[in-house]
This record gives sequence, C-alpha cells and structure tokens, in this order.
Amino acid sequence: MKLAFSILLISCLGYLGLSGQDSISVDKKRLKAIIITESVLSAGTMGILSTQWYSKEDRRSFHTFNDNKQWLQMDKIGHVFSAYQTGRIGIDVLKWANVDDKKAAIYGGSLGILFLSGVEVLDGFSKDWGFSWGDFGANTFGAGLAISQELLFEKQIAIIKMSYHPTDFREYRPNVLGESEQAGILKDYNGQTYWLSLNLKDITQADYMPDWLSISGGYSGTGMFVGSENPMANSNGVSIPNVNRYRQYYISLDIDLERIPTKSKFLKTTLKALNFIKVPLPTVRFQDGASPKFYPFYF
Repeated sequence: MKLAFSILLISCLGYLGLSGQDSISVDKKRLKAIIITESVLSAGTMGILSTQWYSKEDRRSFHTFNDNKQWLQMDKIGHVFSAYQTGRIGIDVLKWANVDDKKAAIYGGSLGILFLSGVEVLDGFSKDWGFSWGDFGANTFGAGLAISQELLFEKQIAIIKMSYHPTDFREYRPNVLGESEQAGILKDYNGQTYWLSLNLKDITQADYMPDWLSISGGYSGTGMFVGSENPMANSNGVSIPNVNRYRQYYISLDIDLERIPTKSKFLKTTLKALNFIKVPLPTVRFQDGASPKFYPFYF
C-alpha cells in the first residue's frame, strides 16, 4: 500500500507540472480526469497484486534477481512491448487533453516505466523472484522508444507489436504456461511472437507507397517449459518431452491500423486501440538447424 500511495503522489506531482503548461489550449478538465483515472488504476492494480497475488508468495527483504538468461529473453522483450504500448497510450491521452507535444511525450511515455517498475518493486520482496535490473532496463528501453519517436518525428514510425498462437507445451506445465488459452496468451512464451513494424512510407518517403503498409521483423522462442533447463517431468510426475529450445526469427508484411483512412471516429478509435496486434500476413521464418519456412498467414 505504500507503493500504491507513492504512485498516487508521483501522479499528482505530474499533474501539477502539466497543468502549469504555458498554454491556454490545455483542457484541464480532461487532464484532471486522465491523471485521476491513471492514478486510481495504477494504485488499485498495485494494491490488488500486493494483497491477492504477492500475499500468496513467501516474502523476504528487498533483493535483486538476475534472470537475464531465462526464457530465451522472451520475457525481456515482453517487458519492452508492455512499456512501449503503455507509454504510447499515455502519450495519446495527454495529447487528447491538448498537452504540449513535448510534455505529452515525456510525461505520457514515462507511464510505462512508472507502472512496470512498481511491479518490479513488488517482485523485489518475493522470495522466489526479486527486482530484475534486466526487466527494468527493458521497461526503460520500451518507454524510451515511444518517447524518442514522439520527440524526433512527432509520430510512431517503429511500432512494437505482438501475436500469439496456442501451443502443446501448456498441457505439460499449465501452472507455469497457463491453465487456459486466455492465460496462455500472457504466460506461454512459446506461443508469443514480438514484432518491430516499420512504416514503409515513412522510411522510404515514396509517394506511391500506401500510408498503412509496414514491413515487420519478428522474434520468438520455442521448446521452453521453464526459464532455463527443461525438467524431465512436471510437479505431478508426468514426463515432459525432450525437445530443444530454439530462437526463431521472422520477416513479414504488416498493416499500420492507425494509418487506414476512415471518416468514422468509432472505427478510427477501434483501429488505434488494436494497433498493438500484428496482422496475420505472408511470413518467412528462420530457425537454427532448419530451412526457412514460408507461411501464407502467420499469427
């Protein structure tokens, strides 16, 4: 709860800084609503995690934990994705309140670092985990990517996205990889792919290029039942298949949903909200020890 209070305090200080903007255009009613909503959601989430999730874990004094070599770094890229998307949302909502673009980029983009670092602090008091400097660095990089693009280009040219497909690995360790398909989206790294999508018109400056077309590079890992070495059996004594752990790389086309022209405000908002998802399009996969594989549609 001290952490939740700290988040509220930082948010209030942020509001004071933003509301003092040298501009008569800022919508202070919208800004106040944004700060209150973000503060309550962040503090509430921290409180729920602390009392419902972390209360079930053994506690100890604050400590660090080096997990940089686990999960083929899929968890770290997941942190980059989460911080980037959270920062992007923070920037957009502050622009909605007519906050100065520079301040919107810095304050809004930092939302990902603030929120995810709060989760890291909670990890730091858990016996089985700890504060991960690798996670903190990934959070900083993701938020920094959102902030820097707004400051340099006033738009997001490179967007971090995600796709997911169900795998058979979950059935062997559902407590770790997810007991349902919904949980698997968050916990089964074998089914996740993270993408860096570059808008082709922005990087080529070609007039004939559609505004919405992007090229995307992806990364994923497979064969993972735990963070490091795969066990021979799960906690119930059921044998786990002996599979190798592989890194996988992808090249694909993508659609920047925010750039699709539409006069509908509802459709525009919907497309913007869904722009964290990689659109399934023709894809080529590269993997160690295997020939390149083509997918007509990969998700």
